Amino acid sequence: MSASQILVYTATAAYRHASIPAGVAAFRELGAAHGFDVHATEEPLRSLDGYDAVVFLSTSGEVLDAPGRSALLDHVAGGGGFLGVHSAACTEYEWPAYGDLLGARFAGHPPVQPAVLSVDGSHPATAHLPRRWHWTDEWYDFRTPPRDVTVLATVDETTYTGGGMGADHPLVWYRHHGRGRVFYTALGHAPEAYADPDFRAHLLGALQWAAARPEGDASVPDERP
Repeated sequence: MSASQILVYTATAAYRHASIPAGVAAFRELGAAHGFDVHATEEPLRSLDGYDAVVFLSTSGEVLDAPGRSALLDHVAGGGGFLGVHSAACTEYEWPAYGDLLGARFAGHPPVQPAVLSVDGSHPATAHLPRRWHWTDEWYDFRTPPRDVTVLATVDETTYTGGGMGADHPLVWYRHHGRGRVFYTALGHAPEAYADPDFRAHLLGALQWAAARPEGDASVPDERP
């Protein structure tokens, strides 16, 4: 079987995260270790034919023209995967279909600080994580809670300062969109996150599921107590 083809898209038209190079390197290293080919670009999107999944890695602002928007929708409608990482939720505010695809829109965040996430381990992206996961990141608030998704991780606002969503604060989720698979993680602000084994395994499980590889079957048993 030929290797899965993954496109990592890193265009930014607003804030640009310093972690983007580390993120691209992490995806390339995961690809080399797990048998998928990774191509990274900031060029305008056109046809995504031949790609099993596209990753929006900390994209921001209005980065897609009309052909790029059509290419993305056609990709997902045709059964392709989409993985949004961190500020992918700060992207294409002027295009309602993108918000429908992703499930929620970024609203703001307090300073970077440690917090605790409650994790559902039923998915390949989270099966390896503790059910109470201590992590340091930029904790995103969203304009509204995500719609029509399965939530895999929420942050406990009592464990940090500045949260604005209350007791139900999703940060990681997945959904089916037509024939395609969509996964979003709000984590990944800092460059050092992409060297962390747990975070890398999180990205790997998300990507394998989105690309519909056999390893990405979202029926991983919960083996933790």
